[in-house]
Amino acid sequence: MRLYGPIGGPARTTELIELIRHLRESRRVPACVVDIDSPGGSATGSDGLYVAFERLAARKPLVAVIRGTGASGAYLAAVAAHRIVASPNAIVGSIGVISVGPRLPDLLERIGVQVSVRKAGRLKDMGAPWRADTDEELTREQELVDAIYDAFVLRVAQARKLDVDRVRELATGEVWLGSRARELGLVDEIGDLERAVELAAGLAGVPPRAATTRLRRPMLSRLTDRFAARAATTIIDELEARLWDRYRT
Repeated sequence: MRLYGPIGGPARTTELIELIRHLRESRRVPACVVDIDSPGGSATGSDGLYVAFERLAARKPLVAVIRGTGASGAYLAAVAAHRIVASPNAIVGSIGVISVGPRLPDLLERIGVQVSVRKAGRLKDMGAPWRADTDEELTREQELVDAIYDAFVLRVAQARKLDVDRVRELATGEVWLGSRARELGLVDEIGDLERAVELAAGLAGVPPRAATTRLRRPMLSRLTDRFAARAATTIIDELEARLWDRYRT
């Protein structure tokens, strides 16, 4: 299966978890490979994928391969696998957590916008963009970030069989190339997708034959997406034609 692009909201994460469950329960699938090229994303979505992959790995061999980027939440998902393969120049790591949000009180004041709030619960609007954070809110936000970070570090330490303190030394948010990640113990070996398939097949004792899998979507949904893609292509072609006509020699 493929884990490509940012790990976003619940809709896409739910689809991926459903696919993982399908692979776990399928008698026709003796082993699995997850092909990763993702910078990570949602902390809760990434942890959900980790749990789903962990359940899959408890049932059958699972190998992760990082050919492009396997960073942050995508790396968290990868460590649930029995083995991690990375290309020599893959981007691996970024073990860390960040919380980002705009604060716009000066801008709102400048353009004459006032925000009226009614709340029950002292911290109910914590992180609201229309005002600055209080000291208490900054403390609470940091506590949440630290808790997610600690859970991330612990999962990596347990999965990679590394000392927690050693993982904390590595968990600075930085990334490494695949070859260096191998030296640090964050991946098991350098290789490609074909090597990952060979490893998974070997663990399952079956021939190394693989097929990409995805959830079957309803016909209407597939037709809608196909129509949207064609419409977008038509618009792009029209824009290119007009620009070409305008600037041609």
